[in-house]
Amino acid sequence: MHILQLCPRVPFPPHDGGAIAMYDVAAGLVRAGHRVTLLAINTPKHRQPADALAHLGPNLQLVLVEVDTNISAPKALKNFLFSRQPYNVERFISPVVEAKLLEILRTEQVDIVQMEGTFVAWYAEVLGRQHRSDFRVPPLVLRAHNVEYSIWKMLAGRETNLLKRLFLKTMAERLENFERRYLRQFDAVAAITEADADRLRALHCPEPVVFVPAGVELGRVQPDPAIQAKPRTLFMIGSLDWLPNQEGVEWLLAEVWPAFHAEFPEVELHIAGRNAPAHLLNLKADNVFMHGFVESAPAFMQHYELMLVPLLSGGGMRVKIIEGMALGKAILSTRLGAEGIAARDGHDILVRDSAAEWVALLRSWARGEIAVAEIGAQAAQTAIDVYDNHRVVQRFVGLYEQLLLPAPAGTPAHSPPA
Repeated sequence: MHILQLCPRVPFPPHDGGAIAMYDVAAGLVRAGHRVTLLAINTPKHRQPADALAHLGPNLQLVLVEVDTNISAPKALKNFLFSRQPYNVERFISPVVEAKLLEILRTEQVDIVQMEGTFVAWYAEVLGRQHRSDFRVPPLVLRAHNVEYSIWKMLAGRETNLLKRLFLKTMAERLENFERRYLRQFDAVAAITEADADRLRALHCPEPVVFVPAGVELGRVQPDPAIQAKPRTLFMIGSLDWLPNQEGVEWLLAEVWPAFHAEFPEVELHIAGRNAPAHLLNLKADNVFMHGFVESAPAFMQHYELMLVPLLSGGGMRVKIIEGMALGKAILSTRLGAEGIAARDGHDILVRDSAAEWVALLRSWARGEIAVAEIGAQAAQTAIDVYDNHRVVQRFVGLYEQLLLPAPAGTPAHSPPA
């Protein structure tokens, strides 16, 4: 098959969850013998050269379109006052991307178009407007990395600043309207968690809405026997320019760390992640170490003992949890952070929600009452059994084959809902 994968950024290097999810599917499809044309918006934040994916071989063609997606205060204000489009979607809308997408479909035989996330879902309606006899629109698949409106709605619900709450509430409403309209343009939607699949059905996405988890190329996250975790250390890793991760770090430092640190002052907390805001990067707290961006997430994870995922808002799946599991790490997460992960509390993960529950569990860990090694070993087995990227790619191929079955007589090749 020939799959056209439309991405809101170049998914390389595979350092963060979104990049890992997109890169591993593209690489897995190529390894399975398929051809992939990866049309990527080359953003200032994640700019890559034209040969960034050349190592995947000749069956992957990377097509780049330069788009300035930088956040602009004047453009954001103009959008807020005069537009109904979510600003975080509007930044990815480009007539150049539209033209390149149509050019590829006119000049090449493409079997499936897969769009990676809400921020590029706008282009589905562009394809739905094409009715030329010489132009066949292939089946369209949306890979829903998150249900975006739900994240902003959660953030707005906890925001105490009235102006910020108004902004977050407005963005949530616009994103919900956007997702209700544009996600209906697809022939199938692949949700990364079962919970997101339910949320997408509530938005009246057309069936099939299927659950296809994010996978991880396990060969990339093998434990290094030369690295031993430093005893009595905690760590967190995640993109710190993502608002839910910022919120989680701030909650951890304000609601959990002071009480725990007062009892166990020798324990160290290590936090890593790209693009941390200044107030976190310059944090002054006893035995809290901010590492900023780290070149190798697996190496960072292996240097410390217990992994923390203090997520209070969000959707989709935390790929970093899957990587931590593959490395045999014991992980303490909120229920939302662990959403969609095929793990059981006390077996291959630890799940607690309130600050008091976190402090109590960390106290038990510090006293040696938690079977960290056993939980980590079970986590590693779960990663192998469920999240091996080869299995995930097989599920995508099965979905594609289902969509390519001959349609009943008289059914157009692509007929998005009105």
